[in-house]
Amino acid sequence: MSLHFLIIGGGPAGYQAATYAARLGAKVTIVERDVFGGAANLWDCIPSKTMIATGGAMSFSRRLQGMGLAQAAPEVDIESLTSRVQGIQHELNDDIKQLLQSQGVTMINGTARFTGPNTAEADGPDGTRTIEFDAALVSTGSRPRIPDWCSPDGDRILTTRDCYPPKSFPESITVIGSGVTGVEFVHMFSSFGAEVALVVSRQHVLPGKDPEVAGVLEDDFIARGVKLLKGARAETIERDEETGGVVVRCDDGRVVRSSHAVLAIGSVPNTDGLGLDAAGVETDDWGYIPVNHHCVTNQRHIYAAGDVSGKLPLASVASMQGRKVAEHVMGLHTVEHRHLDYDKAASAIFTEPEIADVGLAEAEAFSSGRKIRVTKVPFATTAKAHINNDPRGFVKIISDPATGVVLGGSIVGRHAAELISVIALAVTANLKVSDIYESLLVHPALSEALAEAAE
Repeated sequence: MSLHFLIIGGGPAGYQAATYAARLGAKVTIVERDVFGGAANLWDCIPSKTMIATGGAMSFSRRLQGMGLAQAAPEVDIESLTSRVQGIQHELNDDIKQLLQSQGVTMINGTARFTGPNTAEADGPDGTRTIEFDAALVSTGSRPRIPDWCSPDGDRILTTRDCYPPKSFPESITVIGSGVTGVEFVHMFSSFGAEVALVVSRQHVLPGKDPEVAGVLEDDFIARGVKLLKGARAETIERDEETGGVVVRCDDGRVVRSSHAVLAIGSVPNTDGLGLDAAGVETDDWGYIPVNHHCVTNQRHIYAAGDVSGKLPLASVASMQGRKVAEHVMGLHTVEHRHLDYDKAASAIFTEPEIADVGLAEAEAFSSGRKIRVTKVPFATTAKAHINNDPRGFVKIISDPATGVVLGGSIVGRHAAELISVIALAVTANLKVSDIYESLLVHPALSEALAEAAE
């Protein structure tokens, strides 16, 4: 009898683990309470990036005059945009379900909880099933964090998941939270023409990112008319009875009034109600499940991956964790096996301009006293940037001055999320800067800035 692998949560980590383990010969059961593909992915990431793409098209249309075309003034068709968002969600969800079915994975749309170290119960459309398993994976994702001082109503006071598909576009909106999600929402709403205010608890947006990178984004926000409230923390969000809008009050006395407000202050793991105690699985003080380099919990046969593992909350990381878990479950770790190195994960922020980075950061290197070589080339030096009528941003590559090995990099500008893949490959494979600048790249292309920075 083949090994029975139970997966609770069908997001990127869960469905990747399921399909890979099934191909390797496991009997797999996966339980998902919302949508296969993951709520955080299909309800957050995909809709937001879809709307950002539409907003980006509107922003681009405003630059047409600089490309020899008459200025255009497109308007948003909310019904069409909603259909587009939902259509992409449904297509991706169907593709994932078909993939799972093709691998013989048993899918249960419902909730599951552990009842013992090797048993669980799953509540689905056909009632409650008892499941005995040899190995299990918890990949239940996360949900938006809601502070005690705020009560979202889904109408004017919003969480990130209340923003799409859009019921209407706000005339004005206050975004609370200046991390990755917050700045993406600022970009999205301002692209659609809303007046936007951003509450920034630190002295610059994107804390933890390269300050030079954050500075480019701040300049773009200011040029668009975004109001930045630096050094302020929101304390209350209330409905304004007179205007029907909202009032955001900050700890330094500043008050912001707008038609809507959206919370973008992080997430919390979905680990409650899973019966982890019955399985003997430990969580930390924040509800995350600690794991080792194989994604194994304190119970050797139970794994955790994705947001619940407390590692980088990226779909790409969750997917890779899922594949590595499947390998470990099926015993492939006994042969050559490369562990996940979270420090080498590429990430992107879909603002305008786009931001992407990977590996060692310049500020991190300097704070630790590590010697590095930093080379930076603006996109304005490439012909393609001028052809695109968008010379904003730069490429920055960080390397070891003694060996030339690429340690990291940052890109700000058009298609940064795509271009960072070159530096990510170099970081992962321990390539040298010479491997980049000796490559015969396309001309004219934005990637030429990569070769110039490497050289």
